[in-house]
Amino acid sequence: MNNALTAAAAGFGTGLSLIVAIGAQNAFVLRQGVRRDAVLAVVGICALSDALLIALGVGGVGAVVVAWPGALTAVGWIGGAFLLGYGALAARRVVRPAGALRAEGGDAATSRRRAVLTCLALTWLNPHVYLDTVFLLGSVAADRGSLRWTFGLGAALASLAWFAALGFGARYLGRFLARPAAWRVLDGLVAATMITMGVLLITGS
Repeated sequence: MNNALTAAAAGFGTGLSLIVAIGAQNAFVLRQGVRRDAVLAVVGICALSDALLIALGVGGVGAVVVAWPGALTAVGWIGGAFLLGYGALAARRVVRPAGALRAEGGDAATSRRRAVLTCLALTWLNPHVYLDTVFLLGSVAADRGSLRWTFGLGAALASLAWFAALGFGARYLGRFLARPAAWRVLDGLVAATMITMGVLLITGS
């Protein structure tokens, strides 16, 4: 039992150390949380996607992907282009905050669908997600032998805890973002993160 708890705790700590770093996915979850827009769906997509990718890594799928390096290159180009486009939209909101704020009041179903599709793209078109979950966590889990799945469970729980805290905790920032100028700062952060990640993905592919 102690060995299992140790493996799970190690998985939780390792997973959290990889997920917490600011990135395109975290920036998007933060913005959705502040807006209180489709937060449950976004958090669920991020956590379930990580759990699936971690399971693939623990199951040894990383070795199969290595044999097809062109896949990650293609994902890098597509994901990089997507991030650059999303970053440009966020930058436009910084320049035209009034239009951005009016856009927040659109149809709820349309807004939720847009959030879900964007979250799926940010998650599955980012090669760094595969490197962290499938390759890195999968490799570390392999060293745990028979407890590798317990380690993977710990990592998946870390993902769930982080995204839930980020998404649902961000609403408490609302009082600090009551002014348009504060939203411009947040969108500036989102734009800088997305564009930087997009450039890195494309140049590194």
